[in-house]
Amino acid sequence: MIRVMLQRKTTKLINKHLLLSLVVIAFASTSIELAHAQKNQASTNKKTSDSSLTSDDRMFLELREASKNNDAAKARDLGQKLSKYDIADYVTYFQIKPRLFDKGGAPRAETTADEAVDQFLKKYAGTALADRLRNDWLLVLGKRKDWANFDREYAQFALDDDTQVKCYALQSRFAKGEPVNMLATEVKNILLDPRFFGEACPELVNSIYKANGFSKYEVATFSRMAVENNFETLANRFDVPDPMAEIVRSARKSPEAAFRDFDKKTWRTSKENSVAAWGSIGQYLAKRLDPNAMRAFKLQHDLGQHHLLTPETQEWKVRAALRVGDWRMVKETIDHMTPSVKRRDPAWTYWYARAQKELGDESLAKEGWQALVDQHHFYGQLAREDLGMRIYIPKRVAAEESLVKQMSSNKAFARAVRFYDMGMRFEGNREWNWELRGLSDRQLIAVAEHAKRIGLYDRAVNTADRTKLEHDFSLRYPTPFKESLSPIAGSIGLDTNWAYGLIRQESRFIMNARSHVGASGLMQVMPATATYVAKKIGMNSFKPSQLDDMKVNLTLGSHYLNMVLRDLDGSWTLASAAYNAGPGRPKMWREKLPRSVEGAIFAETIPFNETRGYVKNVLANANYYTAMSGNKTPSLKQKLGTVSPKTAVLSELP
Repeated sequence: MIRVMLQRKTTKLINKHLLLSLVVIAFASTSIELAHAQKNQASTNKKTSDSSLTSDDRMFLELREASKNNDAAKARDLGQKLSKYDIADYVTYFQIKPRLFDKGGAPRAETTADEAVDQFLKKYAGTALADRLRNDWLLVLGKRKDWANFDREYAQFALDDDTQVKCYALQSRFAKGEPVNMLATEVKNILLDPRFFGEACPELVNSIYKANGFSKYEVATFSRMAVENNFETLANRFDVPDPMAEIVRSARKSPEAAFRDFDKKTWRTSKENSVAAWGSIGQYLAKRLDPNAMRAFKLQHDLGQHHLLTPETQEWKVRAALRVGDWRMVKETIDHMTPSVKRRDPAWTYWYARAQKELGDESLAKEGWQALVDQHHFYGQLAREDLGMRIYIPKRVAAEESLVKQMSSNKAFARAVRFYDMGMRFEGNREWNWELRGLSDRQLIAVAEHAKRIGLYDRAVNTADRTKLEHDFSLRYPTPFKESLSPIAGSIGLDTNWAYGLIRQESRFIMNARSHVGASGLMQVMPATATYVAKKIGMNSFKPSQLDDMKVNLTLGSHYLNMVLRDLDGSWTLASAAYNAGPGRPKMWREKLPRSVEGAIFAETIPFNETRGYVKNVLANANYYTAMSGNKTPSLKQKLGTVSPKTAVLSELP
């Protein structure tokens, strides 16, 4: 599982405002690659060592790396040496893939791999790896503009989860003469995140623009999405660059200065360009929690042309309005959202209903919340509470032993386990998830139960999460290692259900999970944080290598969570944010509040994407764990509490 992590740092700055500036500017998200889980529970706290791998296994991993780097020559040589290796399909795939892409990762229109690809797709038809190669091959065919072969292969592409491939599919339809207005609408629905545009999507936008399917201002919006994310090369691929790009760059660096400067020159700018500029400036001001964010958004709002706002700007406009309690702006902004932006996050369904209630329309509010009550997430829980309903734990449907036995003998799941044992989590997840397609709820429950029995708790959670009508929440929210965690939490008065909610989010119970920045174990503790906590609790002989020990990890993580809870006045919302982003950041966010806000609004307006999602998930998890423990029916809103402005006082906590 790939996940974004926030690096926790110990910050000791005299000037708190300088600290805030550094936090906002210097913060960079990094990604976490969770290390593999062992194939049985008895060995989950052991690392895979080189001694457990054969020489061919190690060469296979080297081949995988060569393929990842698109080193075709090295992949060919290693593959030839592995001609008798028992994972033959991956050996072949790892040799073919570098022939399809250059060292920069771009597809090669000119390649000699056509026959090899065709043979592979026929030989391994219906497998996860064949679908993966078909994805790669579609990118090559799209770049060639070989629409006949592209269409044939695209019809067989099962996952259809690649934005570039979707853009090539629309290019093919454009080449066949489909109406450009219809195609333009579909483009707007898929182009939401510039990280995935590649070469294909700007080409598609440019073609539709030349056919009068997009205005120049709409094309500039796509370009601006790239500039807002600092993808300058991508931005240059659009035929109409954003004329407000310099304003966006300025806002990215200093939105306060951009606000002042643009306010002086709006008279020289068209309405459409003013909308673009005020929207981007408002977005960056909102991320800085600057009160001028709403001034910028209101200037944009009065001009209209809401469809020219980027998806991220649309979302931050809602968050800025929530922060100041402008419910009319919340409602109207969601009204004007691009449909695909509105659909991708249940937050907007929830807050739209809430805005209706605040504006006096209870019946429409209830209708909106009703659409969420059976969805098992943060907003589903909030919606139930707003409707006066209790938290919903579905009746347990226990796994059928005959099905568990059947799933335990499934070769695809066994292969996935082997990949996990080799540290190949990406490939393991691909094989596991592919096999889940089309399974009934009861079959999914059986697979999840199988995963739990062999110690793959992350797979148990992931698989159980997929059921639609029949559920086993004991698999969605497992409580392994309870004999260790409960005494630790009890000794310091820490709520065990909250700790479980955090562990579920941090590591999915993968004991040797390790982040890109060095956090490790069940509670993803940073070495510096661990050293600090160990000293505070008298663990004087502590060494960072001990974080691999389950009990040590739980002890230090639990104590740190308790420390940040005390440091943040007992607020679960603030403490959860602090565990993820460091205690200094939520203090600064709280200090800049214009008023007291409910915890849900504070969580929704956290500037960092990772932390925002983290806090929601941890608290929703904790609430389910509380309900399942048989304790008093919990209230998510009570856990969230109210967050009020308070001058930030720096602590020594890392």
